[in-house]
Formats: sequence, C-alpha cells, structure tokens
Amino acid sequence: MRIQQGTPHPLGATWDGRGTNFALFSAHAEKVELCLFDRQGRRELERIALPEHTDDIWHGYMSDVIPGQVYGYRVHGPYAPEEGHRFNPHKLLLDPYARKVAGSIVWSDAHFGYRTNSAREDLSYDRRDNARGMVKGVVIDDAFTWGDDRPPSVSWSDTVFYEAHVKGLTIGRDDVPPAWRGAFRGLTAPGVIHHLKRLGVTSLELLPVQYFPDDRYLVEKSLRNYWGYNTLGFFCPEPRYDHEDALSAFKSTVSQLHNAGIEVILDVVYNHTAEGNHLGPTLSFKGIDNRSYYWLTPDNPRYYENFTGTGNALNLTHPRVLQMVMDSLRYWVEHCHVDGFRFDLATTLGRRPDGFDPQAGFFTAVAQDPVLSRVKMIAEPWDIGLGGYQVGGFPAGWSEWNDAFRHTARLFWRGDGGQIRDLAARMTGSADKFRHNGRPPRTGINHVTVHDGFTLADLVSYNGKHNEANGEDNRDGSDENQSNNWGVEGPTDDADILTLRRRIRKNLLATLFLAQGVPLLLAGDEVNNSQGGNNNTYCQDNETGWVSWEALGTDEDLTGLVAQLTALRRTYPQLQPHHWLNGGAPDQDRDSVWFTPEGREMEEDDWSFAEARFLAYVIAPLSADSAPVFIVVNAADMPIDFTLPQWNGVAGWVRRFTTADDNGSGKERLAPGESNSADARSVSVFAGAE
Repeated sequence: MRIQQGTPHPLGATWDGRGTNFALFSAHAEKVELCLFDRQGRRELERIALPEHTDDIWHGYMSDVIPGQVYGYRVHGPYAPEEGHRFNPHKLLLDPYARKVAGSIVWSDAHFGYRTNSAREDLSYDRRDNARGMVKGVVIDDAFTWGDDRPPSVSWSDTVFYEAHVKGLTIGRDDVPPAWRGAFRGLTAPGVIHHLKRLGVTSLELLPVQYFPDDRYLVEKSLRNYWGYNTLGFFCPEPRYDHEDALSAFKSTVSQLHNAGIEVILDVVYNHTAEGNHLGPTLSFKGIDNRSYYWLTPDNPRYYENFTGTGNALNLTHPRVLQMVMDSLRYWVEHCHVDGFRFDLATTLGRRPDGFDPQAGFFTAVAQDPVLSRVKMIAEPWDIGLGGYQVGGFPAGWSEWNDAFRHTARLFWRGDGGQIRDLAARMTGSADKFRHNGRPPRTGINHVTVHDGFTLADLVSYNGKHNEANGEDNRDGSDENQSNNWGVEGPTDDADILTLRRRIRKNLLATLFLAQGVPLLLAGDEVNNSQGGNNNTYCQDNETGWVSWEALGTDEDLTGLVAQLTALRRTYPQLQPHHWLNGGAPDQDRDSVWFTPEGREMEEDDWSFAEARFLAYVIAPLSADSAPVFIVVNAADMPIDFTLPQWNGVAGWVRRFTTADDNGSGKERLAPGESNSADARSVSVFAGAE
C-alpha cells in the first residue's frame, strides 16, 4: 500500500530519509485527507485519507513522499458554528507544524468557510474550493551544518537589547549588499554588526519572523502586514526575508551573529492567529479543530473571546494547543539556535477560565523544560481582556517589559513636575513592581520607545499622532504618548528647537542606560529616525516604517552617546541589575543614598515637593576596588546648583558623563562638599576617586 499507518508523533510532516510521516491533531474531526500538489503548488494531484487515528491524532506514512513535496489538509466534520465547529473540507488548510510554506494567499471569498453573501453570515456553508489561492506546506529535510556554533549566553546583567525589524533595519543601509537588504542575510553585513557592537548591543530582538500573511483588508488598501503580528505558521520562517530558502538563511544568520557575540531573540505571537473572529477566513486551525484551538464564548461558542483585540485567542489550557506552542519554542531553540523569546500579549498565554494565573500550565511547562528554562523569556505583560494588565505578575524566571519606566521617563523629561519619587523607583529597578517572590532586578526590561508608538525622534517632535497613511482616519494607535514637540509640530528649521530636541533625546537615552534593570533600545533611535509622527506603522512597509540612516555621522547621530552609556554600565557594574538596592541607615554600610541639591539626605517632604524636577543619588560599588557613582538629573528649564556629597573613602568626584556637553564628558575633579551646577535639562554622572 502507498500509505501506511505511520506514527502519531512527531506532529507535522517528518522526512526520515526513506519517506515522510504525516500527523495532525484534531479531536473532533471525522476524517482527514492529505492533499498533494505539484511543485508549484498550483495543481492538486491527489487526496489520500490518513488511515490511522490515535489519541486524537490522525496519521499516515508515505514512502514515496520526499522533501520538496507541497501539501495541505482537508478536514471533515460538522459545520455547526453554534456548537463551536467549523469543519469544511472544501477549504485547504495549512499544517500548523509546516516547516516551510509555498506560495501565498491570494485573497477571495473562497477562503471563508461560510457564504459571504449570505444574510445568515457564518451560519451558512460555503462549497467553493480555495486551494488554488491558498498557501501550502512543504516537506523539508531539516539538516543544517552548524559547525561549532555556540550561543553567546550573555548574562542578564550584561544584556542590552536592540529591537529591530529585519527589513526595516537593513533596507536603507548603503553598506549592506543590495541583494541582502531587507533579508535575513542583511543582519550579518559587516556594517550592521559593527554598528551593533559599537552601540554595546548584546542581544538583537527581532520583530516576528514566523510565517504571517498579509491581511485581506490591508491588501485591498495596497498596504502590507509589515510588523508581522498575525502568525499563521509557528514553525517556519517568513519567506519574504529570503524567497529561496528562508530556513537556511535564518540559521546562517543566527550562526554569524553568534560568531559576533550577539544573541538572537525572537518576538513571538502565540496569543492569537491570522484567522480572526467568527467572520474571519478558514486557513488552518479554524478548520482543523476550532473548538480545541480557540477560546470560545461559554454561552455561545459561535463567537470568540477577544482578549487580544485581533478577533481570537489561542487556548493554551488545551493540552494539544499547549503542546504546539512548546514544540514550536523548542524547535526554534534546538533547530535554529535562538537565544530567547519576547512574547506578544503574554497575559493571554497564562489565562484560565477565571482569568490570568501565574501558575498556569504554560508557565509550569516552561519552568520544567530542560531546553526553554535556559533561554531568555520575556513577557509583554498585558492583553486587553479583563485583568489583562499584569506588570509584575509573571512567575519567577521571567522578565517583563516595564511600561512604568517608559511612562515615568517620558513625563519627567516632558517637564511634568512631581515625578521624582516614581523616577527614583524606575532608576533603581522598579522594586515596587518586581521585588517579590524572589524575582531579581533584571526582571524589568526598561524602554522609552518600542516598535509600537513614537520613535524617540517623534517623541520630541509631535504632540499628537499622525497615522492618516494607515487608512483608518487616524483612529488607530495610542492617543497617550506623553510627548512634547517643544514648540513646533513636526520638522522645523528653528535651531533652538532642534538643539532642545536633541538634548531631550540624549536625556531619555541616558535615563534608559543609567537605570538598573535591562535596557532595550529601539532600532534607529540613535540616529534620529522619524516615522513622520505615525505611532502605529504596522502596515507601513515603506520609508515611513523603515529606519532612515541619513543622520548617521551628523550632529543628530547619538550612536557615540549610546556607546558611552553602555561602556559606563560595564565600567560601573552597580548600574547593572545585579541586586536590589536597600539604602540602609546612616550608621550602616549603605548601597544607595538620595540627596537634595544642598547635599543633605532626602526626607519625606523632599519627595513630596509637587514641582520637583531634580534628582541626585549615589550608588555604592559592588566591590572594594571599584568606585561609587553619583548621578545628577535635572529636568528643570534652568540650572540648579548642587553640592557634591560626602561618601566613605571618596576624596573627590570626577565627571564621567554629561548630556550637557556636546564635546563629551568633562574630566574635572570636584571635592566632596564643593558646589557645582547642573545645566538645565541635563544628566551627569560622577565617579568617586581616592
């Protein structure tokens, strides 16, 4: 017989050197057909029913199927949306475990399981075949020669993240070979690696690279899904980043970045899929086993829970859905050597029927997994469901995006008063958010800007968003940006405004890198990259969304400033997230002290001053052969005189960094008790000297 029973594991299409085993989970299907296509994926050659059904997994083995075979599935079962079932064998479905995809989705009404012109909407049944315009899976030989590739294994205390888009980072750089621009290989160009190393970046965090389609509504507006937060294939790289062999190109890219000492972190989207709500298309999971894969509303399973704002949410309380996510994560670590993950809307991954639970099955599975427990795991700790904001609520071992840092830093440097208490907490690791259950200060991933929102240049250039190009009448994107244009909305030739904007950019970067916790820099912020005030460029695969490198080498280029700051973190390890600061009584060894401008220790009334815009503090060294640092932050629009503090063993203070001096840090030595002046809107760092 051509097809044998095969095995239920592993899931997906697995080539063993002699033939291919096919295995697909569906708890409610009545029949599963494997569909084989020609090499171009245009013509369906045959349909073969998978012969065996073991523990809800349909499987079969074909000895004449080799790598390169294009395939898909048709799954039979009830079409009963009001019961949560949406089976429709007229719809070709992508294998959730596909390692490679062929073609792309050509949008038409045939991709919908219901008759789109029916007054009954999704309760009707559509018999049109969508195969010709449907993306398909491809059987692969997953062999790759890694040589002596070793992960950089950067410690959390040394980590500096750089969030970037594969295409956006590389498409506009002249020092990237033309054929590599916009592709995985562009990340390995010597100029790109040199720039990352100069900045002090240790970990490149890539926006989604798992397969995602362009949404129909975007295609109809001549736009694209640029960011990629709409995954359909959790096991295969996005082919637009290398049309010939995206998987090999990705692996080679990881290997070369590792050779440069740079980790690769993937932004992953396991909270939802590209199939949308009850009116969305049937592309994979919805037609394989809708009731198992998705959160459905308890009182009417025709509809989907929408914790994510995208129409659906994957249900990780189901063991097979959890297995798929875990299998996918392990695949990217074991087969592709990635060093960690940032989880989009991670609260959804920890949801149970009664809400978020830090002891949910997903977190428990990760904690005990011998592969995943040793890589970096980072949560975006919120979704839009009830109780979705969970900053500080994730279990030990996880780090979290710290939006409290972003909020406070922006308000402080916008000029808002009364922020010093919050700023002090943010600069010392946000203990009020994360210091519990044994969690270390590396828990907080500090950032001022990320892909979602204004760039640093736009944060100081626009008071409001300008998202008209997205085609949503400027309704999309956040209205809460805590920004300040400093006198003119958008570009200006006013030299004074440009100087002030540059100073605020420098201050925000200094705040980010001098703070304990782990810093994350948005690609292009160092070179004044602007998106024209668009704070939601998810569909702008053009010069609006791409990084502009025009300012590189000009006065607006702050690459050197970032390099100074990352060097300071290495020179003075107390700036890194090694341990929580405890302060201490005056008669004890103290790891930190806060000072008023007059040089006395701060008291409660000083913290409560409504118009306070000045903060100064000392952090003790981690060892006796190192030096304390004294940080002075002034957001006032005028200079403020301050007194250099007294500190055990310190005979003088030497300024190591300032944002007020465009020529670099001063080297003058100041005595304890001596007066100095903090320039208006500036940050300075002094180191103790014997």
